[in-house]
Amino acid sequence: MPRTLLAVALLALLAPAAAAPRADSTGPLTTESERSGFVRTGRYSEVIALCDAFAKTYPDAVRCIEFGTTPEGRPMKALVVSRSGALTPEAARTKGVPVLLVQGGIHAGEIDGKDAGFLALREMLDGKQAKGALDHQVLVFVPVFNVDGHERFAAWNRPNQRGPEQMGWRTTAQNYNLNRDYAKADAPEMRAMLGLVGQWDPIAYIDLHVTDGAKFQQDVAIQVEPVYSGDAALRTAGRAFRDAVIADVKRQGALPVAFYPSFVENDNPASGFADGVSAPRFSTGYFQLRNRFAMLVETHAWRDYPHRVKTTHDIVLSVVRQIAEHGAEWKRIADAADARSLAGQQGPLDYAPTDKVRTIDFLGYAYTRTPSDISGDTMTHYDETKPEVWHLPLRDDVQPTRTVVAPRAGYLVPAGHAAWVGEKLKVHGIRFTVVDHALDQRDVQAFRATSAKFSAGSFEGHQRLDVEGAWASEKRDVPAGSLFVPIAQPEARLVMALLEPQAPDALAAWGEFNNAFEQKEYMEAYVAEDVAREMLAKEPGLRAEFDAKLKDPAFAKSPQARLAFFARRHPSWDERLNLYPVLRVDTAP
Repeated sequence: MPRTLLAVALLALLAPAAAAPRADSTGPLTTESERSGFVRTGRYSEVIALCDAFAKTYPDAVRCIEFGTTPEGRPMKALVVSRSGALTPEAARTKGVPVLLVQGGIHAGEIDGKDAGFLALREMLDGKQAKGALDHQVLVFVPVFNVDGHERFAAWNRPNQRGPEQMGWRTTAQNYNLNRDYAKADAPEMRAMLGLVGQWDPIAYIDLHVTDGAKFQQDVAIQVEPVYSGDAALRTAGRAFRDAVIADVKRQGALPVAFYPSFVENDNPASGFADGVSAPRFSTGYFQLRNRFAMLVETHAWRDYPHRVKTTHDIVLSVVRQIAEHGAEWKRIADAADARSLAGQQGPLDYAPTDKVRTIDFLGYAYTRTPSDISGDTMTHYDETKPEVWHLPLRDDVQPTRTVVAPRAGYLVPAGHAAWVGEKLKVHGIRFTVVDHALDQRDVQAFRATSAKFSAGSFEGHQRLDVEGAWASEKRDVPAGSLFVPIAQPEARLVMALLEPQAPDALAAWGEFNNAFEQKEYMEAYVAEDVAREMLAKEPGLRAEFDAKLKDPAFAKSPQARLAFFARRHPSWDERLNLYPVLRVDTAP
């Protein structure tokens, strides 16, 4: 694409800040993006080179580390930056220095964060921006999370986005969408990232994106959790964090909103917006379960690349200043949340906005909605020459929609599932122990599904499962080699999110326990006929119950349902069918 007037304007705007003694506009620490006037973005080889160059140029303040390897064999690079003297996780813990993790390129076509982050980093290290902020924190900067996707490089990889000229691809070499993988952690890249998170324990995780969507003037969405979810004290701090960054970027000329600007009805601006809490497959849903902050930054795809890079750059600097000022206090609040017990307490699993609506002013453009002879649907057409204010409904009274009481002691994962579940728990840093002896007829709570619905299609390589049912007291044998996962640990919310079967991103919801909800043994129809007659002869009350069921036309017309009525009452019936394998206990084994 040709260099736009806005690109030239951005260069002029950033030139004073970018003119550093160690790197000018053509120096070794500049990016292809800067050198092209924010028209192009560099390949991943540039990230590798810049990581090493920053470490060599600022040896007292920067380390270049490799925290993983992608399926296609590329190194996953991060820059560790601080002037606090804490350039290792151990030093950061010893000194009590808060850690900030800024991640770009989880969707590698949405690459603003890489170029904005390198520019902001150079300015901070040269004392041109956020002076002194790096004295009070460690910044871990991951320029590109989805490295293999970044190198699937082409024009039109983002057809709804203005610039750069070429960019990476949304998903990984294994076609995983990393922004659906925080909880299930299927992708090697996600397991590497969660390992990095486990080492550094960042107080805040900043996830830099570009949103798709309609055409409007608002140029960035900034969302933080905990705000609606998680620990109450962290919610207060999270709202202050979000509002401070929004105020900062407004002063820099941005037009931010505090919710994801996706219409309630697709392609219909009049339907307005609904706020919410993302499920833990997303960063903002995941980190609140760890009692840490996550910020989702979504610049607007219809703003061109120079504008988006500047906005992301300003947000990164604002966040760094906030961590310098408040990070130590937020860390104390988070540590207190870690220490609070959830045992026997109400634990929300999911959230949604209520029907409470307020009207907001939203900066849009004139538009029409007319029938299309191409699609046959009603389509929206925007006129970017005619800015206007939309008065739209916003539902942002977000409340829990499903809540359960946490177990008083924890969860038991039976030995048959211990190996693979244990590996998942390790990835998330969740503590557990192996039960070294059999527990015969243990008092437990078991979840039996009254309804189990498998998804019709595949999603992220999984056939998802929705279950209805309830926990109830039972006595069950627990074999040696089972896992005990205590609720008394800092990751208690995450434990519930993974092991409560009705949580939206539980292991069960992702289909990991689907075998438990599939019937494996059957009684042949001719055998069931004989069994039914024997049962009716031996159990007089059963005839009345069967006759009552026959009054239901659907039941009466279904041979399978009629025979199943008896099969379920026969000793051959699998009592484990629809029994969720994981158990809850009120006393530790």
